[in-house]
Amino acid sequence: MANYAEMTLDELRLALAPELASSAIFDGWSATALENAAEMAGADLDVVRLAYPKGAMDMIDAWVECVDEKMESSFSLEDMNTMPIRERIRTLVQFRLDTILGLEEAVRRALSVMAQPQNVGHALKIGWRSADKMWRLAGDVATDYNHYTKRAILASIYSATLSVYVADESENKKATKEFLDRRIEGVMKFEKIKAKFTSSEGEMFSVTRFLGRLRYPSN
Repeated sequence: MANYAEMTLDELRLALAPELASSAIFDGWSATALENAAEMAGADLDVVRLAYPKGAMDMIDAWVECVDEKMESSFSLEDMNTMPIRERIRTLVQFRLDTILGLEEAVRRALSVMAQPQNVGHALKIGWRSADKMWRLAGDVATDYNHYTKRAILASIYSATLSVYVADESENKKATKEFLDRRIEGVMKFEKIKAKFTSSEGEMFSVTRFLGRLRYPSN
């Protein structure tokens, strides 16, 4: 059993995050959820509060980071190198979805909190961080414009897939998997879009327009 009393605040922040997610199913990402998680874990409530000074967004951030760490510990570059790039990204996103299975209500409530105007900046940083970790695991080493565009595209795809996931009542989340497969096609279009961007025809690539097409496809 974890000894929360001996943990630093950073360690406690991550260690308690799964309990917070379970509590958030019923109480949202709230002070009540924090109190319940601390009680279930047998951790000192006053110390636990110090681990999440910004409240709900700190709790959500910690939970997402836990998923990031679990993903990173479950895959290696050697694993990824045996797959086509398309399958690498699909596998990593699907792993994350499998990890949060049964916690759809906690995810739904987290997305609602992250969508609030005062939280959008923080939410974008969280999404970027996860997308960056996925691309690095997939073997991406780009450091130029590609680096930023790939991460922006994947963050948008993952966010859109989560929105489908929390409402998906199909068997084995079939609808989500089909949605994800269609969005992965968008990632694979990157090289074509980049070629258009770097062409001499003068047509500039709009990241915003492209992300909109991924999130709200015409079919």
